[in-house]
Amino acid sequence: EVEGKQDGFFKLETMKVPYFAERSSANEDKCKDQCSNNCSCKAYAYEIGVGCMIWTHNLIDIRKLPSGGTNLYIRVAHEELDRKDMKLVIILSVIVGIIAIAICTFFAWRWFAKRKAMKENSKVQRLDLGEAYANFSTEKVNPARLQDLLVFNFEELANATNNFQLANKLGQGGFGPVYKGKLQDGQEIAVKRLSKASGQGQEEFMNEVMVISNLQHRNLVRLLGCCVEREENMLIYEYMPNKSLDSFLFDFGLARIFGGNQDQAATKRLVGTYGYMSPEYAMEGRFSEKSDVFSFGVLLLEIVSGRKNTSFYHEEFELTLLGYAWKLWNDNNVIDLVDPLISESGFKMEIIRCVNVGLLCVQEFVKDRPNMPTVVSMLNSEIKDLPAAKQPAFTVRRGAYDSASSSNQNQQICSINDVTVTLMEGR
Repeated sequence: EVEGKQDGFFKLETMKVPYFAERSSANEDKCKDQCSNNCSCKAYAYEIGVGCMIWTHNLIDIRKLPSGGTNLYIRVAHEELDRKDMKLVIILSVIVGIIAIAICTFFAWRWFAKRKAMKENSKVQRLDLGEAYANFSTEKVNPARLQDLLVFNFEELANATNNFQLANKLGQGGFGPVYKGKLQDGQEIAVKRLSKASGQGQEEFMNEVMVISNLQHRNLVRLLGCCVEREENMLIYEYMPNKSLDSFLFDFGLARIFGGNQDQAATKRLVGTYGYMSPEYAMEGRFSEKSDVFSFGVLLLEIVSGRKNTSFYHEEFELTLLGYAWKLWNDNNVIDLVDPLISESGFKMEIIRCVNVGLLCVQEFVKDRPNMPTVVSMLNSEIKDLPAAKQPAFTVRRGAYDSASSSNQNQQICSINDVTVTLMEGR
């Protein structure tokens, strides 16, 4: 014992012990004490059946055995034990430190790489928005509002919509499907994803970003941001939980795609949702301010009836929703068209007026349709006596002609004087 510090023992396992040991019947703990209290003791060992063995002379002929053997405890000065312990601590500390640094470096590299990629994507997206703003600079566009739009990444939206699962699908428009999603902060959103099969492209996408970003109205779905990544174009709206108009207000008119000073024009490129396009636009590619009036009329009849024009089919008369509304109007039986949820609301005259305005909007010929200011006046009852509506376009389902032609493939559809009758309908 030196300066109050006692010697220790270093354990050697599976050893051949030296000869000439001093033996005793002490147990293992007392055997250690005997060696510690004897300054001449060089080592000790304890083996069941043999007892305590102490060596006070030089340790001769000891070696490590591959198996078996005895645990031999060599006496070591306290300073030597501290040095060995310190060496072990240093080695372990260095190893742990290297592993920790490697892990931190890996995560830091990954974070910076992800941040860099997000900045590059954001830069590209802002560039696209900037180019779109330059294209629309002749119109009243608020650049400050455009800069407030959030730029989402694809992975974030995929997680929010559970990889765009069908169960989260809210509806389908000419632009593409709309999905319900939930961001990590709990905010519910509606994600409008451009369908590659829609035939619509960057022009329509940027048009909608520019237009909707500058619309502020309590009855319109608010645009939160967009995503341009991996050839994906998506618009992110606020989600309307009451589902009152959420399936209607995700598409806007085609007129904004063309020049703001154009009253009418023609195009070979059709964009829009089938069932809502006017006949002159769907069949001939001609559009005007009355084209959106037709779409509004379809929407008005859908709201009153609670049915969608694209999925409605009257089996008995093979009519579209427009044709069915026209038939009931002529039969003075408009109430049969009305959604049961509002048919007994006490607003019968207002409902009939809405149906009348809707039929005026969907008339086949452009010149017969009212313009939007007139439509607003009609709905507000500023114009009390409404004109008589004429037959709408697209009153008969295409399937009616398909079934007739398939059952009479060898027959000609002709009049009594053998003059061929051509039936025109929109796609």
